[in-house]
Amino acid sequence: MAVIISLLLLTVAVSSSLATPQRQTYRAKIPCIDNGRFYRNPNSEKSLRWSKKICGEYYLCIEEEVFPFRCSTGLMFDIQRQICDRKAVVDNCDVMTEVTTPRPLLNTDEPICRTGETACSDGSCLPTELFCDGFADCFDGSDEGWCDAEHDPNAAPACDMYNCTLPDCFCSSDGTLIPGGLNPSDVPQMITITFDDAVNDENWDLYQNRLFPKTALNPNGCPIHGTFFISHQYTNYAQVQKLSNQGHEIAVHSITHRGPERWWGTNATIEDWFDEMVGQANIINRFGGVDMEDIRGVRVPFLSVGWNRQFLMMREFGFVYDSSMAAPVSDPPIWPYTLDYKMPHKCLGDRRCPSRSFPGIWELPLNQITMEEFSCAMVDSCPPYFSENELYEIFMNNFGRHYNTNRAPLGLYFHTLWFKGESGRKNRRAFRRFLDEMIKRPDVWIVNNWELIQWMREPTPQSEMGSFSKWSTCAETVPLEKQACNIPRVCKLKSRELRKERYMYTCMECPQTYPWIKNEFGLEF
Repeated sequence: MAVIISLLLLTVAVSSSLATPQRQTYRAKIPCIDNGRFYRNPNSEKSLRWSKKICGEYYLCIEEEVFPFRCSTGLMFDIQRQICDRKAVVDNCDVMTEVTTPRPLLNTDEPICRTGETACSDGSCLPTELFCDGFADCFDGSDEGWCDAEHDPNAAPACDMYNCTLPDCFCSSDGTLIPGGLNPSDVPQMITITFDDAVNDENWDLYQNRLFPKTALNPNGCPIHGTFFISHQYTNYAQVQKLSNQGHEIAVHSITHRGPERWWGTNATIEDWFDEMVGQANIINRFGGVDMEDIRGVRVPFLSVGWNRQFLMMREFGFVYDSSMAAPVSDPPIWPYTLDYKMPHKCLGDRRCPSRSFPGIWELPLNQITMEEFSCAMVDSCPPYFSENELYEIFMNNFGRHYNTNRAPLGLYFHTLWFKGESGRKNRRAFRRFLDEMIKRPDVWIVNNWELIQWMREPTPQSEMGSFSKWSTCAETVPLEKQACNIPRVCKLKSRELRKERYMYTCMECPQTYPWIKNEFGLEF
């Protein structure tokens, strides 16, 4: 993401070099579309719109002044994502402007509607509860077009610390206050490590022997733990069960991991969210042997958070937390919070964060890590050119930004691709050096997301962590009926949806067909 942002910065530099007389020419040739968004020239020659030159040009109108921009050589402008990107991923060169929905009349000098009603953009009045509920009721759709936390008339209120108390509610005005009012020096520094997507033989050795070896222990003598957000395709569910047996947390990352990226935040219905996330929880439970009450977390593919619809699904099903929202870089960083009140940070990029109140649901924001001038939510989205020593220093510097301020949990979020290939070897060495250093420290704990929430619900000083029972369950034996098998079943299954065969590994009975959306138990109809 940081690389893409830098591409936009390059285009700004190109624009600033254009002289004022040229702007006069642009005003004459390019109409002003003043909606606060970049747009293409609607008067361009239709037959040339897919050329790199025309598709790489775009404009911004501010106070009737048209400013021209162009992407760096070889890149094209994506009108929906509002960024320059590779030709292979830009599919809207023939779209001139991003369609925007008219604004409802939320703040007027004189009231237009009766109490309990809000005005659509055309002045017609509807009950306020119909605004931003996911269904268009205004004739022009203006009741659903401006539904972020700043414009939703039913938005969550600002944090009220007097009425928000642990264990079920936590907020602060800027998101940086420590739970329980502890002094930073009394807070155990938590580090969470998460992985997204399938678990299988491609990454099993990495997890078992390189990152989470049995010798890696927390200060209380229990093993360090991670959180695995599991997507369905190519996952070995016998290995998922083993990870769960070892104390790692298993969470959901959807069945299909489908594209395009914007679908999750813009087009997915509440039914789609149930199909993808609850369906994947059912698959993990049935074929991975993880109890439903232990499947607590959600991460959305591409971190494309799904507005209020996603959280309505989470509330109805009983998910405990989401971890899909990237937070701006801040010093001190942001602590997790519940969604009883308005989120304490901006919704980054073109994402659709929730605007409503969802009491008791936790958000574990992705505090971005910094690498020189770049910032990245996922470690693997940062530039790849750093050496082993430079990466080690980067991890240590980001650790210091947390440890030396408010000790908000340091989250390190990965796809396993970052550990693969030629660059993956030096990445592994750097990260292993960092983990070895962390494990030596008596006040640093490497825990999974649920263990983090357990501490936040019951803030405990570092001096008393030896008796913190929630993190001292490693001596408990996994019941025999829940233990993963050593020789899993290999299920060769047909998939009508994928139009091919798939192999699935599980300690449970093989399904009749490959599990998928609306058929997560793999029944043959």
